[in-house]
Amino acid sequence: MKRSELNKILQNAVLFLKDMNFKLPPFAYWSSEEWENKGNEYDEIRDNMLGWDITDFGSGNFYKIGLLLFTLRNGNLYNEKYKKPYAEKIMIVEEEQVTPFHFHRYKMEDIINRGGGNLLIQLYNSDENGKLKKGKVNVSIDGRNFKEDAGIVLKLSPGESICLSQGQYHKFWGEKGTGKTLVGEVSMVNDDKTDNHFLEQIGRFPEIEEDERPLYLLCNEYPKANKGK
Repeated sequence: MKRSELNKILQNAVLFLKDMNFKLPPFAYWSSEEWENKGNEYDEIRDNMLGWDITDFGSGNFYKIGLLLFTLRNGNLYNEKYKKPYAEKIMIVEEEQVTPFHFHRYKMEDIINRGGGNLLIQLYNSDENGKLKKGKVNVSIDGRNFKEDAGIVLKLSPGESICLSQGQYHKFWGEKGTGKTLVGEVSMVNDDKTDNHFLEQIGRFPEIEEDERPLYLLCNEYPKANKGK
């Protein structure tokens, strides 16, 4: 993805979050120059990949297959100094913008429609080979637990949420005609490097073509701590 495209996506995200009256922490808006001057007291942000995250999953078409996320808080499965057993993200999903089928080996999560449009989500179980499994899937929506046929597409209106278990394949997108959707995620510790199993082999973090200066750094771009601070 080009840096100019990422910058435009970030600009639009900031405007949408303002419209939704959703506030981000101050570090969301630090420039790359400000990051260069931050010391070890901000290691939790660096080590646990808090902040902006934009991906087109290697599709080359962000608005067709892609997602913008901001990780607000997170623990760390590999560093015991971080004690949080939970994580929280906020995401912006465009109309008909798909996040492809994937499941998590470790993480259980709630996906929450925080406002805007409707979110559509499709569910399957995974089999022992990591493929889609036929049969029934367990569905847990706001305290209601029931079974549906694999492949069911469920609609989450603003305020509704769904709990996704480990090994449960899910794909989601914004419903056409309802506008972009603000989506929350509350979960166990998040590890995007090893805990995501996609049905098809795709990219997670984009290669970036630097055609202009970054508006904000992404969560995998932070410089090391300034030892003079």
